[in-house]
Amino acid sequence: MTVQKRGPLLVEGPVEIELEDGTTVSSDRFRVALCTCRRSRRYPWCDTSHRRKA
Repeated sequence: MTVQKRGPLLVEGPVEIELEDGTTVSSDRFRVALCTCRRSRRYPWCDTSHRRKA
């Protein structure tokens, strides 16, 4: 796992994430970027929305 300042959380895959509503999403990619700003349209996956100014 890698934490980037003002960016996503990079996690070595495959990963399975349980969301707040109890649903589960998964990815079998080698590395995934998890959104930490909640701006992503693909949440919990990062779509680089954090790069846009607030």
